[in-house]
Amino acid sequence: MKKQKKVNVITLGCSKNIVDSERLMKQLQGNKFELTENPNDAETLIINTCGFIEAAKNESIETILNAIALKKSGRVKKVLVAGCLSERYKEDLMKEIPEVDAFFGTEKYEKIIKELEGELKHELLGERVLTTPNHTAYLKISEGCDHPCSFCAIPLMRGLHKSTPMEKLLLEANHLAAKGVKELIIIGQDTTDYGKDIYGRRNLAELLTELSEIDGIEWIRIMYAYPSHFPEDVIDVIANNEKICKYIDVPLQHISDEVLKSMRRGITKRKTKELIENLRSRIPGIVLRTTFVVGYPAEKENDFEELCEFLREVKFDKLGVFTYSQEESTSSFILGDPVSGKEKQRRLEVLMEIQKEISSEKNKELCGQKLRVLVEGRENGYYVARSYRDAPEIDGDVLIPVENEIGFGNFYDVEFYDYDDYDMYGKLIT
Repeated sequence: MKKQKKVNVITLGCSKNIVDSERLMKQLQGNKFELTENPNDAETLIINTCGFIEAAKNESIETILNAIALKKSGRVKKVLVAGCLSERYKEDLMKEIPEVDAFFGTEKYEKIIKELEGELKHELLGERVLTTPNHTAYLKISEGCDHPCSFCAIPLMRGLHKSTPMEKLLLEANHLAAKGVKELIIIGQDTTDYGKDIYGRRNLAELLTELSEIDGIEWIRIMYAYPSHFPEDVIDVIANNEKICKYIDVPLQHISDEVLKSMRRGITKRKTKELIENLRSRIPGIVLRTTFVVGYPAEKENDFEELCEFLREVKFDKLGVFTYSQEESTSSFILGDPVSGKEKQRRLEVLMEIQKEISSEKNKELCGQKLRVLVEGRENGYYVARSYRDAPEIDGDVLIPVENEIGFGNFYDVEFYDYDDYDMYGKLIT
């Protein structure tokens, strides 16, 4: 069979896309393709796109056009486009960029392999080529989402919620542990809905317990936990299981009741505050991360001020902020986009300035404390590490002065002696 032997997979967007690309890359390896990190060295480029918001769509389009330029120059023979943008806009993309050899949606591993004249290797299902550091891996436990959030296009691209059977996840997690993975990061569009479609109940707590029993797995971190109807048994597992990080990412998106109602979030300000109080009272030392959307069409200035006051009051440990992106076919599209780009950016910067002060204050309180950290690399005279308080890529680091040689991917105890707005400085405890 004639094949494009060297393949470069370009991954854009979120951690869910990272997992999709890693699974595809394992199938490519199983079909004797050579994976290369440099697009200029590849005969085939596969672009795993993101289509979540306007900025992500623009990045995906730019990446596709750059790949087409390589094809026109003769360095690349084939360009394939997959992922969310392709799922959502396939027909439009085929008309606008006909130079692409084929478009695929999300998780279309078999079709992509067949396009390259290979075949799906069923014995490799559940295995991946890790693109994260060897000690850390994402575990995607579900696909799609059932929530009707007015601003979100994910159900248009990923469909309704579909849980992965527990036995498959445990097999995948065991494969990862055998590769040396010590930290599992639990992801999905809504991780708290896990199991409801295939088991008739939400059983994230059971899954977490089973994962914690795998030899080699030391940290399990929960991301993308939807705030409404938060499972009580998950709180108990986080509180009582030493391997479950006392860290949880709960995207709230807003706090104004009027905005939450328009967003169709299924929760109120009062219920949100009760959830936060419940988490903090039942899980000592819990680190709470959240995200907000600013510039939503129904967000008036008083709603934004209410959000600012809520942030000052609750003092989240970690925070991400996004500006509203008007997305066609979502229910909020008809509301228009009345808040200017300049005003959206101002609101984002105001929130992040508030959070910077909160983060600095919390980091100051950590000075003198001792924590276990996972060392990830070395940079500018420091070892770069993370404690249970920090998820990779999105949160801060623990910086340890290089005084002795220590191993990457290993755990060490440190004592914090200094801080800045988002990072901590620690010395090894010997």
